[in-house]
Amino acid sequence: MSRDFLVTHPDELRGILKSAETIAVIGLSSSKMRPSHDVATYLASVGYHIVPINPNEQTVLGEKCYPSLDAVPKDIVIDLVDVFRRPEEVAPHVDETIRRGTVKCIWFQDGVVNWDAAQRAHEAGLKVVMDDCTLRRHMQLLGR
Repeated sequence: MSRDFLVTHPDELRGILKSAETIAVIGLSSSKMRPSHDVATYLASVGYHIVPINPNEQTVLGEKCYPSLDAVPKDIVIDLVDVFRRPEEVAPHVDETIRRGTVKCIWFQDGVVNWDAAQRAHEAGLKVVMDDCTLRRHMQLLGR
């Protein structure tokens, strides 16, 4: 399987981050001890609208939390899906992202590597970033 479909070039990553306005964060936790909380807090602080996705939360960062991406109202246009889940748990989230129809990119955070799910997302027309951090890339490529 060719793996050259992953977005890794700084200019492409910059383009994804510059064009996104609304980011659904799958696995976003209200616990300040979790990386998802730090990343989403930063992303919100630089102007992104964050849509929390976690069936175990009601609100996170002052935003209504949805149990799944499918549960997010269709009038909320999501540009980027940021995934904080174990690699073996990402496949259903890829399916939801594909079903959504408007998402341009799915981004698997550090340590989240699932080649089958990534390939499926790519084949459905999504840009795919894997095993990388949105906070780190944003700071590196766009500054604060």
